Amino acid sequence: MITKENTSTDTWQAPVYKQTRAVTIDTSVAKANHCLVTTENKEAVAGMEVLRSHLLNHTRTNGWRTVMITSAQPGEGKTLTAINLALTMAREYQQTVVLVDADLRKPSVAQYLGIGPQPGLADYFLGDTPLQDIMLWPGVEKLTMIAGDKAVPNAAEIMGSPKMKELVLELKDRYQDRYALFDLPPLLALADPISFIDHVDCVLLVVEAGQTSSRDIKKAQSLIPDDKLLGLVLNRDTAPRQPY
Repeated sequence: MITKENTSTDTWQAPVYKQTRAVTIDTSVAKANHCLVTTENKEAVAGMEVLRSHLLNHTRTNGWRTVMITSAQPGEGKTLTAINLALTMAREYQQTVVLVDADLRKPSVAQYLGIGPQPGLADYFLGDTPLQDIMLWPGVEKLTMIAGDKAVPNAAEIMGSPKMKELVLELKDRYQDRYALFDLPPLLALADPISFIDHVDCVLLVVEAGQTSSRDIKKAQSLIPDDKLLGLVLNRDTAPRQPY
């Protein structure tokens, strides 16, 4: 799916995406949604770079490369955090990343970035679409995505399935320098992230400043195994609140 001409440390080159479908980010839409497709917002970029540094330091120490990003409740900024973390990680030297929209109830990564309708996990699991046909390259060096637009009603069963476990391992093991970030529904809204959590190395929990109650934070943390909780991300950006 991705061809690398040379992977040695001294002559590392960015991957060349030959079988990944190219799509175009609508910069005006992405900026309106606070996606860091450029580095103009210095404060936001700096904050995300701090998060990236902490994540890389902790995960590299433990050999972790699959990260689930979730929140306690809807509207706390988990999807925006996942997108901006992926964009920021792709700017890191010698670091590749794949961002997976695994919120099968309300997929929105493509919408945030102004990308038109695309096949995604729903097509892979329910329509037998090959993995290479749902992999997207949004024109950002070292970043690929899976970002479909179809919702799935029985998502919890898919999340806990052996096929999902195989997919996570495939995304992790194919390239040893790649991180896989998975955007999941809120922990306290649906069973989907609970069904999925065993498949990943660690979890980032996004909470919204001034909105997420301490009770909800504690409840969400209690659903994450202690050895998988990478940390909490305090998000100051508000997002539309839509019930699941």
